Amino acid sequence: MTNDTVLWEIDRRGVATVTLNRPKVNNAYNGDLIQGLHDAMDALGKEEHLRIVVLRGNGKHFQAGADLSWITGVADQSPAENDRVSRLTAEAIRRLDTCPVPTLALIQGGCFGGGTGIAAACDVVVASEDAIFSISETRWGLMAGIILPQLCQAMSFRQVRRYALTGERFGAAEACRLGLVHEVCPTGGLDDVGKRIVESVLMNAPRATTATKLRSLASARAFVDDGELRDLIEEHARTRQQPEAREGLASFREKRKPSWYPG
Repeated sequence: MTNDTVLWEIDRRGVATVTLNRPKVNNAYNGDLIQGLHDAMDALGKEEHLRIVVLRGNGKHFQAGADLSWITGVADQSPAENDRVSRLTAEAIRRLDTCPVPTLALIQGGCFGGGTGIAAACDVVVASEDAIFSISETRWGLMAGIILPQLCQAMSFRQVRRYALTGERFGAAEACRLGLVHEVCPTGGLDDVGKRIVESVLMNAPRATTATKLRSLASARAFVDDGELRDLIEEHARTRQQPEAREGLASFREKRKPSWYPG
């Protein structure tokens, strides 16, 4: 089954593959891609024999965060529309986080901003040696609020304090050391590692696997409840409409340093 910006399919074993499909813009997310993720999860949720979901990105890069041209357009719209966009984005991450079957992200190339949130929300993450990561929102006057709960669980609060505040880029080996990535493979080797992990999941009892995942989330206090989600959405939407966001996005379009850079 397909949605223009997201492709999904499921094989006879119950192995689903969800592929982000905006390779010309490095799979940067916009409203269509967010809706495509929801459509994929809606469709796969109806599959009684679903066993595992594998997430991939078409092209050279896994996911380059938000499409900043689209974000600029959203920021110019009403507060209600900004709240709606943030809610759809946050709910897509929460649905992935709490998906009742195991999720596996296979990451190559760039994984920036929201891409790191997708990775953090997955149960298993494999990155090829060419992968590069960044929690980059503050560079553009935005904030990563709706993915910070998952990032803090994956990387630890201490590491998020560094990388979400500096926006530094880091490679696959560092992502593995931090806990965002479980395994690093040679460039071009994602398929082989992915097949091995899928086979491991298929050997396990489906109901026991689901129960283990959900109990693990509860034990780690990792569920984002409705109240916290509402707060994250409201803050995320407000930040997009602040002067810093306008300046940050303008500096992106104009390929210059932002006004807050000294000198």
